[in-house]
Amino acid sequence: MTLYKRGSIWWAYVFIDGERHAKSTGTANRRHAQTIGQAFEEELNLRRHQMPKLNPEMTVDELTALFISEGLAKTYSLDRLSHVLPFFGEMKLLEVDKASVRRYRKERHEASTIKVATANRDLSVLRRVLYFGVEEGYIAANPLARMQMERERRTKSPVLSVREELILLPAGSPHLQKIVICALDTGMRRGEILAQLWEDIDFDNRILYVSRSKTPEGEAREIPLTRRLYDLLFAMKQEKGSVFTFRDEPLTEIRRAWKAALRRGKLRHFRFHDLRHTANTRLTLAGVMQEVRRELMGHTLGKSRDVNDRYTNIQLPEKRDAIRKLEVWHETQIAELAQTETAPAETSEPQPTAQP
Repeated sequence: MTLYKRGSIWWAYVFIDGERHAKSTGTANRRHAQTIGQAFEEELNLRRHQMPKLNPEMTVDELTALFISEGLAKTYSLDRLSHVLPFFGEMKLLEVDKASVRRYRKERHEASTIKVATANRDLSVLRRVLYFGVEEGYIAANPLARMQMERERRTKSPVLSVREELILLPAGSPHLQKIVICALDTGMRRGEILAQLWEDIDFDNRILYVSRSKTPEGEAREIPLTRRLYDLLFAMKQEKGSVFTFRDEPLTEIRRAWKAALRRGKLRHFRFHDLRHTANTRLTLAGVMQEVRRELMGHTLGKSRDVNDRYTNIQLPEKRDAIRKLEVWHETQIAELAQTETAPAETSEPQPTAQP
């Protein structure tokens, strides 16, 4: 692709099979013209290889419908799209640009008190839909490909103390109590817990294999059972089906039960996901190494993976040792809490002395 200037406007020239194709970029800015010219070249190459006909006049709504029909939209994506589509839905694909993203952020923040991270998640899903449009040949390039996400401020992740745990469990409904114990003793995500199957629990070896996870690293990972979780599961053991149910039906949502437990226990605000942070923190306090914690909890490494990670192979005995450390830490905390609460209160008043 070559750029030539006609007057104050840059033109892009692309040669395909000896044939010259010319297009005005409509701008006097060379950098912008370079981007437009590259998109023009990609468009010509798509046509050359008989890819589906470009359709930049398609609306975001129409492209999203195709994205969903292909089974690419998970529950999380659908939730994000419910906020994105009211703004972008009627826009043509060629109208989506970084300026429209800025307008979306402004309206989103004005409509509700959301965090920067929330808007970032919305736009990451929109960008994924647009990449789908590129893959299918409806647009030559993703207009949000190099979009910079706004910097997110770090937030505190509340950790449930052992004292709060002892309040939360009796305040929760029976089915929620079991789920909370599972979350605290395994660090599993809510979706993983609700999707857990009896077929993936090995009672002989006291191991739980995660049935379904949101990440490849989390799928089918093995987690040794603590004594209390083993006893709980063994008491309700079934041959197959969902482990955690309500009225013999698989659970898909526990939001109401969770909020009710916090209200009855008069506890500060927690998300259920904070139990996962709590489990990780407790493993840390118990002296479990980061590599072992990562394997137990199924953390995704992403771009942070280094060369040492490739040679780290955490075996089952190391995981069992980590769970034993967690149990000892938990028992010690309960013992110290009980001792503190039963200790006689100290007073500053002098005690009367016996008279001879």
